[in-house]
Amino acid sequence: MNMLIDLLPEYVELGGAEYPINTDFRVSILFELMMEDASVPEDQKAIKAVKLFYPELPPVGLLHEAVKALLWFYQAGKEQKVPKYKTNAEDDESDEAETDDYVERIYSFEHDDDYIYSAFLSQYRIDLQDIEYLHWWKFRAMFRALDEDCQFCKIMSYRSIKINNDMTKSQKAFYRRMKSVHALPVPQEERERIDAITQALLNGGDLMGLI
Repeated sequence: MNMLIDLLPEYVELGGAEYPINTDFRVSILFELMMEDASVPEDQKAIKAVKLFYPELPPVGLLHEAVKALLWFYQAGKEQKVPKYKTNAEDDESDEAETDDYVERIYSFEHDDDYIYSAFLSQYRIDLQDIEYLHWWKFRAMFRALDEDCQFCKIMSYRSIKINNDMTKSQKAFYRRMKSVHALPVPQEERERIDAITQALLNGGDLMGLI
């Protein structure tokens, strides 16, 4: 699928038939928020995603295919490796290279909503509150092309920058401060694990099973 020459999809094919799919950007944002929500049981996320994306629910026998199709749509028709996110609690001070398996979480539709809203309004003159509809693929393309000078992109840069020994002492202090100021909240389950480790360390407890 090529946005320059192909029409943006409004349907997906399941079992040889076309099913309409909710293409508005808000739906895909809700999907991403749900997938990050630890309070939603993992075994319920697939069916909730199907109900979110499909106005007309496909037959039970097509549910697996329906999930694959909505993931294809969410990824804008691009093959992507599902990333494993590091928490912002992990401070990077060494020169060790990042692995391919983990990436830093540098944005959140939940916590950066005001920055994203302002960025779209400033750069594209699009009011995401007033606009009735915007195809997810269009939103995604514009999101990826936001100017590096906008505040939101600067914040993502602060979150992703690797602090290393090539930096001066003042540079390290500045970027650590920016990382701290703009850090995304640690998920509840990760926060509970960190608290448990902290208490075990303070009380001389057993760390087995916690790390």
